[in-house]
Amino acid sequence: MSLKPPKKSDLNKTWMKKRLDRAIKIQPEYQLIVAEGKNTEPAYFGAIQEIVNRQYPQKVQLNVSGEGKNTISLFEQAKMLAQDSSNIYRHVWVVYDTDDFSVDHIDRVLRLCQENSTEETQFHDIWSNQCIELWFLLHFSFMHSDLHRREYWPKLSEYMKKLGAGEYEKNRKDMYQILRPYMERAIENAKKLDALNEGKTASQAAPGTKVYELIEKLKPYLEEERQ
Repeated sequence: MSLKPPKKSDLNKTWMKKRLDRAIKIQPEYQLIVAEGKNTEPAYFGAIQEIVNRQYPQKVQLNVSGEGKNTISLFEQAKMLAQDSSNIYRHVWVVYDTDDFSVDHIDRVLRLCQENSTEETQFHDIWSNQCIELWFLLHFSFMHSDLHRREYWPKLSEYMKKLGAGEYEKNRKDMYQILRPYMERAIENAKKLDALNEGKTASQAAPGTKVYELIEKLKPYLEEERQ
């Protein structure tokens, strides 16, 4: 059924009056997040999914899938999930870490997302160089040093202990709740890195992350629940 408004010339026609008497069901916008990891990313984005789907079920429906795949194979899995679904996904977010994967594989995901995007479904490459823990750290401070990903974890633990949240572990289920009060700072810091990385590919942009683009898209649905 078309959701376009009726033509003025048709408003007085009998068949149009019958149509206007019927309720028009507007479908929510479906979005899919397909993440590289099976634990850290699904836990973080799963918390976002629960909030979005509970608070705005008529406007947006968010699905999260942790695939345990990386770069090109992750994109292919995301494409297959979108094609096989009964839902028409407006946005498909391919979330991955650059880690130590080959430069060609890292940078090819962007080309695949661009080549496979249509007016109906848009694919987004949401990378973190080197890993999603950089996005977590940006909630607390701006970082522009190219550190190895193993060095992110003790830094996260240091900040979290100051909050009384204990040590950072990759499989923690409460990371979104811990980081939520500092979301705006993380977005601002990620944009600063983006500006410094202008003209660079994902493999060259170290450190850098595009997770803020996904968060900004969903932010209107992440407001605190109304009492």
